[in-house]
Amino acid sequence: MKKIKVTQVKSGIDRPERQKRTLVALGLRKMNASVEVEATPQILGMVRKVNHLIKVVELAN
Repeated sequence: MKKIKVTQVKSGIDRPERQKRTLVALGLRKMNASVEVEATPQILGMVRKVNHLIKVVELAN
């Protein structure tokens, strides 16, 4: 599968609890933190829910 790099660019403070938990589920705990994850349908759904808080880059394999 494809891999994507997800970077948190905005804070989760003053966001609904559901969005905060989605950030944690993606592995993002701090500002400017990055994680590389597989681009599964479940991950892409989480990315869509918090796309205003993160930056996504597709990685070439």
